[in-house]
Amino acid sequence: MPATDLIGSSAKFQAVLNAINLVAPVDSAVLIQGETGTGKEAIARAIHQASRRSQNRFVALNCAAIPGALLESELFGHERGAFTGAVTETAGRFQAADRGTLFLDEIGELPLELQPKLLRVLQEREFERLGSGRAVQVDVRIIAATNRDLARMVEERQFRADLYFRLNVYPLTLPPLRERADDIQPLAEHFVRRLAHRLGKSIDAIPDEVMRVLKRHQWPGNIRELENVLERAVIMTKGPVLHVQLDQSMARNTQFRSGSTLVDARRQHITATLHKTNWVVGGPHGAAARLGLPRSTLMAMMKRLGIDRDAPAQGTEQPNQPFTTIPPQSAHPSGWFQRPAWA
Repeated sequence: MPATDLIGSSAKFQAVLNAINLVAPVDSAVLIQGETGTGKEAIARAIHQASRRSQNRFVALNCAAIPGALLESELFGHERGAFTGAVTETAGRFQAADRGTLFLDEIGELPLELQPKLLRVLQEREFERLGSGRAVQVDVRIIAATNRDLARMVEERQFRADLYFRLNVYPLTLPPLRERADDIQPLAEHFVRRLAHRLGKSIDAIPDEVMRVLKRHQWPGNIRELENVLERAVIMTKGPVLHVQLDQSMARNTQFRSGSTLVDARRQHITATLHKTNWVVGGPHGAAARLGLPRSTLMAMMKRLGIDRDAPAQGTEQPNQPFTTIPPQSAHPSGWFQRPAWA
């Protein structure tokens, strides 16, 4: 997917496009940083597809999704009998990505004991499978991503400095959706088109009031949250005009006081969602799912923002008003969020 096909015209989005165009042709390591839900894997795929490695594999691994005891095998593979249950010889993600790109999401969750082994691959372009003393040569481009502050983790000795500098050759920071308000309309139109097609519906308009609320909402879950809100709306819509049931926190953003801070807005939005779920955080109907956030991320945000059961939730819903017509698909041929590749 060429960078020119990505959706967005805001200045911050254009800066991301320029960065992709600069780094894609070379093999330097890239460290993508940004809040959860900003589309880090989608950007990594765009870099891969605009590179000379595009004809080879793009392999992704979420370092937070695999227990530490199994992560080494996932990365480097293992020989038969290397550990209990290793009944066959298995190639790891590095070998699968040979001559292609390996995307390491949530790199800040990589256990300290594995970091020297990853550093060796970056330096020597070789590794050893578990249970083997034979070096395997690989030609892999590394793109890593995180929503954590790796520099601070280095200071706190939670992440190796030498590995950080190896990964941080070309840093690329993705802006949160609240800083890309001009891009919300084309993104929303893209999502509605795609979701309506997938769900077998014909929707060709979004109410203007809904679009105003979408643009004013703070989106703590970023584009993942936007897609979730629109998917629920498409499911509920029965006619050609999108029907969105605005929750209290989203409606409140149409009246948000200019003197309030971004932290206040985020705290209010999360608190209102928690009240709606009766303070259930996890599960398919919990607050984390509604916000489009991993449960662990929401728990960390609640702790950081000092959110508890006494936090207020206020707001009123706004009625739908006249609508804007969704332009045809050709206006945005593929898009930043063409597939569910969230980071």
